[in-house]
Amino acid sequence: MSAVWSDPPLSVVPSPRSRPRPVPAMAVAKPGTARHARPVGLYDSWWTVGGAALAICAAWAVSVFVAIHLQADATLHTAALFVHLASLVLGFGAVLVADYYGLLWITGRCTLQDAVGSASRLHFPIWAGLAGLVASGVFLHPNPAAPLTLAKLVMVLVLSLNGLQAGLLNKRMAAHAATSSEPRYLAWGGATAIVSQICWWGAVVIGFMNTQS
Repeated sequence: MSAVWSDPPLSVVPSPRSRPRPVPAMAVAKPGTARHARPVGLYDSWWTVGGAALAICAAWAVSVFVAIHLQADATLHTAALFVHLASLVLGFGAVLVADYYGLLWITGRCTLQDAVGSASRLHFPIWAGLAGLVASGVFLHPNPAAPLTLAKLVMVLVLSLNGLQAGLLNKRMAAHAATSSEPRYLAWGGATAIVSQICWWGAVVIGFMNTQS
């Protein structure tokens, strides 16, 4: 009977104070999380896009100022004209392909993933074409006092700013694929494509008209 009514050994039931407290999952720091934080991306928010837009406007103003005061010789002018035309083919061609994939998605002939993936791969040639147009245009003796030339310069700036917000649209559509068919995304994408086509075709037509004068 003494064995039945005797107190249990201390080693069987540990004291609450001696029990190890569980460590909350959030308290366990993952190694390297503080040192390897994701850097801020260009298309993370409207704030980052706005900062990039200010930088582009400043670079555009500097290029126009340099173009007005720089006089290139005939050889450099010919080389710059070749780079200008090649950049136009590169950038405008990539834009046409990106808009074509967008049209395929709207008409149901390809998935959103294919359209967004194709557009994201074309960002580099589009920006390379724009950069080539601006850099080579500095050596082509543009005359900002001429209305057509001024209109072309403004179109190049609008193209650059439109490309920034198009990148943000592309990222948000990829992140919200389930709701990407909402009217706001369709209207946003349609307006972006219209602005892009107007500016690209306008720059081509004005450039052709300037070569004839």
